[in-house]
Amino acid sequence: MIEEKTDGATEDAELIDPATEDAAAQDDTDGGNRRYAWMVSWLVSGALHATALLLAGTIYFLTADAEQEIPPVRLTSIPPPPMKKEDKPKEERELLDPKVVLDIESKNDVVAPITQLDLPDENSSREEENDAPVPKGREEAVADSEMGGQGAFMAIGAGGGSAGMFGSRTGGGRKRAVGRGGGSKGSESSVEAALRWFKKHQAPTGEWHVEKYVANCTEAQKCEPGRPEHCDAEQSTVALTGYAVLAFLGAGYDHKTPNRYRQVVKLGLDWLVAQQKPDGLLGVRNYEHPVATMALAEAYAMTSDPALRGPAQKAVDLLVSRQNQDASGGYGLGWDYTRPTNRNDSSVTGWCVMALKSAYAGGINVGNSMEGAKQWLDKAWKATNPGWASLDPYKGLSDFPYTWDTASNVVHHNFGSPVLVRGLGRDCAPMGLVCAVFLGHRAGDIMLETLGNHVAEFQTPQKYPTNTYYLYYNTLGMFQLGGKRWEAWNSKVRDMLIGAQRKGDGCFDGSWDWTAADFPGAGNGRVLSTAYCTLSLEVYYRYAQVQAGKGKR
Repeated sequence: MIEEKTDGATEDAELIDPATEDAAAQDDTDGGNRRYAWMVSWLVSGALHATALLLAGTIYFLTADAEQEIPPVRLTSIPPPPMKKEDKPKEERELLDPKVVLDIESKNDVVAPITQLDLPDENSSREEENDAPVPKGREEAVADSEMGGQGAFMAIGAGGGSAGMFGSRTGGGRKRAVGRGGGSKGSESSVEAALRWFKKHQAPTGEWHVEKYVANCTEAQKCEPGRPEHCDAEQSTVALTGYAVLAFLGAGYDHKTPNRYRQVVKLGLDWLVAQQKPDGLLGVRNYEHPVATMALAEAYAMTSDPALRGPAQKAVDLLVSRQNQDASGGYGLGWDYTRPTNRNDSSVTGWCVMALKSAYAGGINVGNSMEGAKQWLDKAWKATNPGWASLDPYKGLSDFPYTWDTASNVVHHNFGSPVLVRGLGRDCAPMGLVCAVFLGHRAGDIMLETLGNHVAEFQTPQKYPTNTYYLYYNTLGMFQLGGKRWEAWNSKVRDMLIGAQRKGDGCFDGSWDWTAADFPGAGNGRVLSTAYCTLSLEVYYRYAQVQAGKGKR
């Protein structure tokens, strides 16, 4: 049996082919190897990916800060191609010749209004008109509206609302203002000639001395010294320097923007600041002090020069502290020569009001001083004109006093005379007229209209020499009234001043004579008369018209 089993096993074994057996074994081996290789490949791939991720993260964190730095870049300049001989390099802007002035003439002939001239605005004659526009003062500082609340006031100069108090003094604004207001080539020529005269006669230290200014004459025919009246020479010199600086500022020449007179104006302003006392006083009286204050304030308003703000504010503070007070103590009034009294001097007060106007335009604090000035104007005018309520604003005439005493309510006319004599040109209607405009009175107002009628009737100058002090006030006041009264005034005064200016005769060239002038202070001489005449011819653009020339009479 055992053998049979053995034989059967042998038989079965014989049925298996050796090659087949090897192939099957090989298949088993390959299948195992493939399974092992597949597993190994996945493990290797996973390890490689993990390593790559780890490496990338390491690089990111190591280089994150470094990527924030801008790699240095080497710049290589490439020379421009050579220019042809006929080519010219282009400039960024056209350079202006600072010596060019307005295309104007200096002739004695009566000239036509500038509106007939071809003076394009883009042909600027001064550096600062294109390169550095002059700041125009506070935009809200216009004359056709008043402040509420604090009781202050709006500065004169309406010309378009945003132009501000000094918006028409330069460039195209000046040219347009000359055309609108009735100026001429001759009037502009006279202004520029006067400024050249002022430049020639300024002391090296900056002032225009009432007596010693003649030491600066450089030609054989020299000017004559002035003689101070009612004060000493130093007081007069403070006022004269203030007037001269105002003449330059009135034509748009300040001490900051590039212009031919910048150094002249700077020297004048520096000299004024050097004269200021610790309490802010410039000079002694409320004549020279407000004139000098006005110069500092306008220069600050036009340039925002921080070096002038402190001196201008101190000068204004001193001026406000000197204002007369109402007996009840509720408000201020006008001004006397120095300290507060019952005497309200219209000539003094006029300069104080103008100085405070310029200060406000520059953003200098004037407190409620102008509310008090309004009270003075109203009470002094009514005391002088008891029947004021029945006046016809279009035909009537009213007067304004030289002084008004608050204690007695008594007024004095004609610089001290208790009796009014119309026609002498010595009453203070001009001061009342200008202050009425500056303090908010408008067309149709009884005070404004009747004072304007008074000036037109009695104080229109017929020839030169004339009272140049009144000429300055009246020209400013009549210009603000506008209309036919201004046209009549301008047609007379403009050409009278052009014809009377000295021309081509040594150091007198560009100035106005003074020896026959008849008004208190006229003896201060040629500097004073030239300042008043220059300011009068600048009226077209110093301040824009309150009513923009809409006056009908």
